[in-house]
Amino acid sequence: MANAHDNDNKSDEILVFIVIGTAYEEPETEGVSIHVILRAADDDSAVREALEALAEEGFLEADLDQIGTLMGEPEEEPHASAYRGALAGEVSIIRFA
Repeated sequence: MANAHDNDNKSDEILVFIVIGTAYEEPETEGVSIHVILRAADDDSAVREALEALAEEGFLEADLDQIGTLMGEPEEEPHASAYRGALAGEVSIIRFA
């Protein structure tokens, strides 16, 4: 008999993800390092939503290197504000020059 814990791959909990990579605004140019912080049900959804947000901001392509979950509000800005925004349903893109 199956119970609620038989499949731990999916969770009803909404998680706050950080997606780290490099995004490109122009072809064949040096990219900009980015962190995308957002709320999603799973890592596949987080990647898809991060790519959609980057496209809406004018990025043509992105190389996503890492994804992880934030286990609490970061202490440092701009990540702390982005985390609070994610809890409210926003997607934040942090650019590093």
